[in-house]
Amino acid sequence: MFAKIDSGLFAGRASLAVMAILLSAHSDGALAADAIAVNSDDFTLPPEPSRFGRFEQKLSDWHVVLGGGAIIVPKYEGSNEFKIMPVPFVTATFLDTVTIDPTGANIAVYEQGPFAFSARLGYDMGRKEDDSDHLRGLGDVDMGATVGVKAAAKFGPAEIFAQLDKTIGGSDGLEGRVGIEVTRPLSQSLMIGASASAVFADENYMQAYFGVTPEQSARSGLARYDAGAGLKRADFSISATYMLDENWMVRGEAGVGVLLGDAADSPVVVEKIQPSGMLLVGYRF
Repeated sequence: MFAKIDSGLFAGRASLAVMAILLSAHSDGALAADAIAVNSDDFTLPPEPSRFGRFEQKLSDWHVVLGGGAIIVPKYEGSNEFKIMPVPFVTATFLDTVTIDPTGANIAVYEQGPFAFSARLGYDMGRKEDDSDHLRGLGDVDMGATVGVKAAAKFGPAEIFAQLDKTIGGSDGLEGRVGIEVTRPLSQSLMIGASASAVFADENYMQAYFGVTPEQSARSGLARYDAGAGLKRADFSISATYMLDENWMVRGEAGVGVLLGDAADSPVVVEKIQPSGMLLVGYRF
């Protein structure tokens, strides 16, 4: 499964996640919401031994991945300015059940045939008005803890999923995502992927990030705006992962998010189209 960033090199079976610094960009698509993830169950392996196959054969109780790279994302969700950041990361997965990375923890609860259910613990980094001149006067959206659930069904190389996350503190909002992810090997070493998803949010979340209160309007000069619950954005991404050998991998990903509904109409938003990209190198022990 190739992902935003939920959060992970190999997620579920073996997971690789971008550091929480990605979350500060609030790019909720596959590139940054929840992370850079590849699920080994998605591999439809060639019949001959491949680097992916040898990689899977090395799985044990603990899986640890270290790596680094760079990412380019909007300065905040709705910005027309970008920042390039170095991205170190480290993840650990225990017994194919608990995955811990810089974005939090994912716990597998149920798996039967193509169906899986998991619980999620993490945090929302919030937003700082210093992230952009356009945010001055709006104040900060505080950081908060998140708890959530995810349900998924796999059909060959495709996974259909739905997830829901509640922020405790910060925006005190509720955010949901439904989508599909497809991965396919092109050779013994090269894996490609694509994903599409839609993001929904409740009124608390929308007002925190896209609303402008009378007080904020007076300080910032932006028009007053009430953001209601509903569809927030659509995300699309493509990715490629190349196994250099049994341990080393290189991954590139490009994505675009399109703000919709009340989010798109908000005076906080300068640009509705939110592109992003990343390049990573990882090593699994």
